[in-house]
Amino acid sequence: MTTLVSPPTVSPPTKQHTVVDSPYGPLTLVATDGVLSALYMTDQRHRPPEETFGVPDPEPFPEVIRQLTAYFAGELTTFDLPLDLHGTPFQRSVWAELSKIPYGETRTYGELAEELGKPGASRAVGLANGKNPVGIIVPCHRVIGASGSLTGYGGGLDRKQRLLAFESGGRRSDGVQALF
Repeated sequence: MTTLVSPPTVSPPTKQHTVVDSPYGPLTLVATDGVLSALYMTDQRHRPPEETFGVPDPEPFPEVIRQLTAYFAGELTTFDLPLDLHGTPFQRSVWAELSKIPYGETRTYGELAEELGKPGASRAVGLANGKNPVGIIVPCHRVIGASGSLTGYGGGLDRKQRLLAFESGGRRSDGVQALF
């Protein structure tokens, strides 16, 4: 199970990053003090400037890359990585709840709000979902609109649709084989 950690910091954090290829385009991995703190797609909404990613260094990322490779090969359905995620207590609670959505399944924003004990807070859940700094690993792509429609995804709706099709066995909702 992926764990959300925030190690105590006495001195300024050390940031490192690397870029890996994926079926969905390049992924930028960012570590803070050696722990994964962000995963950004090209043209992702809320992607900070590259100069904030720290020094290029693949050293903290072998396990992240191994798990992402297994995920994209269809061999891994749940990530088990320490994460250094910073956000409000509400955002962190939403991200923790996102991590519980099983591979191949979806939830609506309203269902997540109910699971958090905050019925009626679906918009707030959507905003927190959009600020998730480690998409794919914390699977914000598995959240859909109340009508079942694909809504909002920082990596783009096309990527969201492709990720959901991939997780459902490569088939679109109409049963046609998806092309990647």
